[in-house]
Amino acid sequence: MTVDVEVVQTPEARQQGLMYRKQLAPNAGMLFIFERSEKHTFWMHNTLVPLDMIFITPDWRVLGIVENATPLTDSSRSVPGESQYVLEVNAGFSRKTGLQSGTTVRYSPASSVAAP
Repeated sequence: MTVDVEVVQTPEARQQGLMYRKQLAPNAGMLFIFERSEKHTFWMHNTLVPLDMIFITPDWRVLGIVENATPLTDSSRSVPGESQYVLEVNAGFSRKTGLQSGTTVRYSPASSVAAP
């Protein structure tokens, strides 16, 4: 299954995340890229869409998943261990696709195509 991701790398973009968005396309998501692997914690403050949060190690394996995170809550969400990437997708994505801890994922940045 391919997910079209919006990549966020800056602290400001990470803080904003998917807040205030009323919907997320079925195969869309947001990929948070961090400088190093560490324990990352997320919340759903001002996030309107229920999400699965997929925590990914530096070698692109799923560390753990927070499924169906409740919108508009300030509860901290994380998984045990250190991750370098976190992918947020629509709630239910992980179950629907069979994604689980240990699954290898792949990130392929879109290529820039110049018009003639």
